Amino acid sequence: MRRRTPPPPAPLPQRHGVDPVRVRLPFDGTWSTVREHLVARLTGAGPGTVEAMFDAGLFVGADGRAVAPDAPYRPGMFVWFHRELPAETPVPFPLELVHRDEHIVVADKPHFLATTPRGSHVAQTALARLRDELGIPALTAAHRLDRLTAGLVLFTVRPEERGAYQTLFRDRRVRKEYEAVAPYDPALVLPRTVRSRIVKERGEQAARETEGAPNAVTRVELAEHRGGLGRYRLLPETGQTHQLRVHLNALGVPILGDPLYPEVTGPVPPGDFRRPLQLLARELEFTDPVTGARHAFTSRRTLRAWSCPADWDAARRP
Repeated sequence: MRRRTPPPPAPLPQRHGVDPVRVRLPFDGTWSTVREHLVARLTGAGPGTVEAMFDAGLFVGADGRAVAPDAPYRPGMFVWFHRELPAETPVPFPLELVHRDEHIVVADKPHFLATTPRGSHVAQTALARLRDELGIPALTAAHRLDRLTAGLVLFTVRPEERGAYQTLFRDRRVRKEYEAVAPYDPALVLPRTVRSRIVKERGEQAARETEGAPNAVTRVELAEHRGGLGRYRLLPETGQTHQLRVHLNALGVPILGDPLYPEVTGPVPPGDFRRPLQLLARELEFTDPVTGARHAFTSRRTLRAWSCPADWDAARRP
């Protein structure tokens, strides 16, 4: 078995908080040049794009020098480049800083902003923004929130400490409290703990409950209700995809503004920020695995359907 060597550090700086793309040439390649391989590999770049990038010296090796268009193919070689960022609609809400020290950063993420680069959301992400604004290129996310969910996200400053903070979430040693606004059902007996098995298939937008041993556990409490709406306190013990949204929907009180539950209504159009998902990661509590300090953070955001119901109702009108 061929032993994989760790990649060398990236010779290109981040751009707008986004890392350069790293490509390793396959060991079983039969291409004669690096250019020939990348043309075959990066088919999504469009005709002539890779060739033009070589001519402009945009592909570089581990030494930071441009890879020549006729450079011979070397199995295992690393190549870096910056991809063209997709056209993204700016998310016009502030990303608020809650806490920063030499080990961690805690941010209060707005609705519609992805946590980390993925798919068509690259620069318009919490991670890219924070790297750029705080000047911390090595910043990484210890966990993620759905793009449509607002609230607290923990980031790590030092790469060598990231695993310690990620382990907190893996081992369920972080107390997380969420808040949601959904219909009020007087017949729904709360508080209760919901246990079910949730699966999300690749290619499907919505997750679903299925038979089998539970892998998702949520404590659901009613904080208060008025005007046919309830403000719910959600305490997840696990972290399955869309867990809170699935569980409230299963109880017959789907979260307001949800484009997937109880039915898929299609993606929210870019630039339509009128009716965000009324779900907020309100609190994070944990003992710091590096310093031993006890942390308790609280989001300062509010859910519009509860704080400004008239504005929320008006937003549904064309």
